[in-house]
Amino acid sequence: MKRDYPRPSVAVDLVIFTIIDAELRLLLVKRGEAPFKGDWALPGGFVRVLEGVKDQGEDLDTAAHRELHEETGLDPTRVRIEQLYTFGKAGRDPRTRVIAVSYFALVRPDLAPLVNAGGDASHAQWHSLDGLKKLKLAFDHEEIVTVAIERIRGKLEYSDIAFDLVPMTFTIPELRHVHSVVLAKEMDPGNFRRKFNRMLDDGLIEQAPGKRITASKPATVYRFKRP
Repeated sequence: MKRDYPRPSVAVDLVIFTIIDAELRLLLVKRGEAPFKGDWALPGGFVRVLEGVKDQGEDLDTAAHRELHEETGLDPTRVRIEQLYTFGKAGRDPRTRVIAVSYFALVRPDLAPLVNAGGDASHAQWHSLDGLKKLKLAFDHEEIVTVAIERIRGKLEYSDIAFDLVPMTFTIPELRHVHSVVLAKEMDPGNFRRKFNRMLDDGLIEQAPGKRITASKPATVYRFKRP
């Protein structure tokens, strides 16, 4: 019988990043309900579960996309979302036993102003990472954010993850700037060009039509290749 099995609640939490004013920013919402009412937290919520055997509710990815739209107003089809890690320590939620499946999301800077708080959030705001040191986040969200930052910095080295933090086309200095911001360290231009050439050789990047007007001369623009 289904009642014979323990049934912890399952939630999805979203760690959403963008770049604003040359800083990596994290989207937080101010909770409008208990517990932690009035505190800053990651957007997210419970996975919808039904009682039927054939229809048991929504998938995790569906829940993550729904929560993204409900709590931020962003279109999930325009945002990169990837599953990050599962957090299930007993006592992490004072209401009941809750297992949280976290996701990280990357928002292009031109989409960042479109964020509009909804759901049980009173408002949403982009926070600099340095500013997080002055905040006490709800639940275990500080730990989740730490894991997310480590993940995107690692993926930056071998994937096209920067695609979602730059314009559709970009110059080499513009992409180098994104790497510097995410990694929190200045990238040597010569070393980065060698990294860039490897991405070209590996087929992650290709030259795009057009030029970018700069102070000196028009610059070649590139784009990430999508499967």
